[in-house]
Amino acid sequence: MAAAACAAVAGPFCGALSAQESPAKSLGTVTVTGGMPTSLPTQVPASMEGITRDELRQQINATDAGDALKYLPSLNVRKRYIGDYDHAVLASRASGTGNSARSLVYADGIPLHNLLGNGAFYTPRWGLVSPEEIERADVMYGPFSAAYPGNSVGAVVDYVTRMPQRFEAHASVGAFSQGFGLYGTRDRYQGHQASASVGSKVGNFSYWLFVSRLDSDGQPLVFANKLVSTGSASAAGTPVSGAIVEANPRQQPWVILGATNLAETTQDQAKAKLQWDITPTLRANATLGTWHNEAFRGAQTYLRDANGQAVWAGPVRIDGRTYTLQPSDFSVRREVLTHSVAALSLQTRTQGHFDGSAQMAQYRYGTDQVRASSTAAPAGFDGGAGNLTTLDGSGWTSVHLRGTWRPEGHLASTHTLDFGLQHDRAQLQQERLGLADWVSGSPLTRQAFSGGRSQTTAIYAQDHWRISPLWRATLGLRAERWQASDGVAQGTGAAVNYARRSQSAASPKLALAHQINDAWAIKAALGRAVRWPTVAELYQSMGSLGSTVNNDPNLRPEKSWTGELSAERSLGTGPSDQEADGSLRLTLFAERTRDALYSQTDVATNITNVQNVDRIRTRGAEVVWQQREVGRWLGGIKGLSASASLTYAHSLIVANARQPASVGKRQPRVPDWRATTVVTYQANQALSFSAGMRHSGRQFNQLDNSDTNENAYQSVSRYTVTDLRMTWRINPTWQAALGIDNLGNRTYWAFHPYPQRTAFVQLRAAL
Repeated sequence: MAAAACAAVAGPFCGALSAQESPAKSLGTVTVTGGMPTSLPTQVPASMEGITRDELRQQINATDAGDALKYLPSLNVRKRYIGDYDHAVLASRASGTGNSARSLVYADGIPLHNLLGNGAFYTPRWGLVSPEEIERADVMYGPFSAAYPGNSVGAVVDYVTRMPQRFEAHASVGAFSQGFGLYGTRDRYQGHQASASVGSKVGNFSYWLFVSRLDSDGQPLVFANKLVSTGSASAAGTPVSGAIVEANPRQQPWVILGATNLAETTQDQAKAKLQWDITPTLRANATLGTWHNEAFRGAQTYLRDANGQAVWAGPVRIDGRTYTLQPSDFSVRREVLTHSVAALSLQTRTQGHFDGSAQMAQYRYGTDQVRASSTAAPAGFDGGAGNLTTLDGSGWTSVHLRGTWRPEGHLASTHTLDFGLQHDRAQLQQERLGLADWVSGSPLTRQAFSGGRSQTTAIYAQDHWRISPLWRATLGLRAERWQASDGVAQGTGAAVNYARRSQSAASPKLALAHQINDAWAIKAALGRAVRWPTVAELYQSMGSLGSTVNNDPNLRPEKSWTGELSAERSLGTGPSDQEADGSLRLTLFAERTRDALYSQTDVATNITNVQNVDRIRTRGAEVVWQQREVGRWLGGIKGLSASASLTYAHSLIVANARQPASVGKRQPRVPDWRATTVVTYQANQALSFSAGMRHSGRQFNQLDNSDTNENAYQSVSRYTVTDLRMTWRINPTWQAALGIDNLGNRTYWAFHPYPQRTAFVQLRAAL
């Protein structure tokens, strides 16, 4: 990650001071730089980090956009295997990998976050941005800009993608291979990826066309199991071997019977980006993209009878106890998904007293179907009864009008006003249907249905105020009107229709920065965030096959106050007087959340669904260091750069009337410690080497922290892993790369197992 470069991102202090009243160098209020400036609101003095295209290629074995965030401070993308599209949640300082609705992800301002729900199945659409097209990725930590909804409480990510200035053509091919050994599975899982792009600028018109394919086999993610206590002391059943007895996350003995959810996935992506400079000050952009995925999720039994034959179904006897294998223990399924995105924008670029933009974006689930077997294995692998779950027609639409006003007269040098109007709509319709033949049969009966709509209309304004040559402030306010409608849920009984809801909220923002001297700056930020319940949290009830539908349409929104206090220091002198060779940042942060939305069991009613947790409090600290030419401290080695981050978070459930046992316990999936380190050595213009380290400390999966065994299926574990990468620029046309992730072959968990040691090879060509 590059050091702070105030001029590169139009930082608040750059150019603001005259030579007579300012130091020769000035530290900006953001910490990102690169060939293109970030599209995030850099005038807001809050913590920001970023990674450039060159750093991404040198440091990271990237197969999708989420990988670009791998070493950024306090972030974690829960990517279980290469091609993971339905569990890769982004976690941040005070939000775990179960809270997907507490972060926002954009590509050139187009929303890729999935706010239909909150949790593993509602992850950002990482597959619609390829690492090949990323110019830079930038992150703003916390809800400190009025331009974003309350889902920004964790982080806002924006990918700036490339548009060509002349004719370009690129192609890339890569392969990867993972050796995996866990429980009774010993195998190698591998795949490959290929992409091609072409673009050019002809007069006032630019275009970029991109296609890619990913073919990946993932390791097992789910393990069939039975609690030992559920087995009967009986001589019935087939005696079997191969079962593995261990303690589950709650330290209860259980039997591991086999592996399921072995994902074989093929993903195709196509995208077209068009740009037209209508006049020197008016630009139009259009983006069209599609993502198609076909996946098969297989199963493997560890059980063998006396003749060494695989055992999949029926009663079995293990260590003197009898268990009955159910069809769900070794289920398989097939998935077909075709999603699309379309966006149009128009913006002025006068840099005069007023500039504005208008953008409309739509994301649509054209086809989203999962066929699953409910027939006992192995017969059920090829046919038999099952079910079809479909999300066809779901999606979201966003319209955003923005303006920037730079006043004339005596206010011209002290105030810049940003304002906007934003309207977001989300629609979810999920249906499960019975199938006589799960492989190719037509639907028979409806088993469950749920759906609904939500919409939020917001107006906002924020003033970037240059109080004096050394002081800057941002004052903002966001006002929102939220509505939920057309809510319905149905099991096997009659459908339940829910009344329309509406609610309003206001979210103030305040940030302040002070340039102490040529090396030091301090910043403080405070913001309120209101995170509205998603459609799935309100209405989804696909797990209920009975007449009772367990969901709560009256959920209250999450309401958070987040604050941070930072001190930043520039380190050394870079190529120009305005550029630092490195930076050091210390940030103290705190967050208080009321009515947090979590799935839990109400001890009074014994109902498990999404509920409001009364209060959660998080306090912590973050240290970020970046240094170019760090080799001058090591005997004058040239071409050596390094960055590191360390985050501590103490996140506690303070009040929870529905589950008192959780009070005083740690918030799920928020580790106490996080750390990253990246060291890159540019040996010469052609060859570079990079080593990265990722660490996550102790965390829990359950609200009551009862999962004390962190080294078992369904646990979340601490880990430290090391990654390596080498890039070689063979000539101006060809570039090769070799890499290894998880060099030490660590086994670690986020409910499912993360990948073990994985090797990468890649070859790129550019014209």
